[in-house]
Amino acid sequence: MSKYLFEANYVGDGIKGLMREGGTKRRDALVDALESVGGSLECFYYAFGDTDVLGVFDVPGTAAAAALSLMINSTGNVDVRLRPLMTVEDLDEAAKKTPSYRAPGR
Repeated sequence: MSKYLFEANYVGDGIKGLMREGGTKRRDALVDALESVGGSLECFYYAFGDTDVLGVFDVPGTAAAAALSLMINSTGNVDVRLRPLMTVEDLDEAAKKTPSYRAPGR
């Protein structure tokens, strides 16, 4: 499973829908969407400031994450951004690799 941080903002009718349905029903809608692609929700929070809602979920891979992002953003009611998360072990493994790269101008 791949773990993702999500950040989202309600837009236009999305705000009206949130006010009408409440936060619990919006979280439940995300749980249903995640289950439809074989994923699960780890945490879900509302916040003040630049981000309305954020949390973490697990999905089987990048295609499932992309499908969710496309589906949710296509409504025009929510602007969602996903960030893949890595474990410390993932970072340890990455640090062991030595990719070849030439910097611009060198």
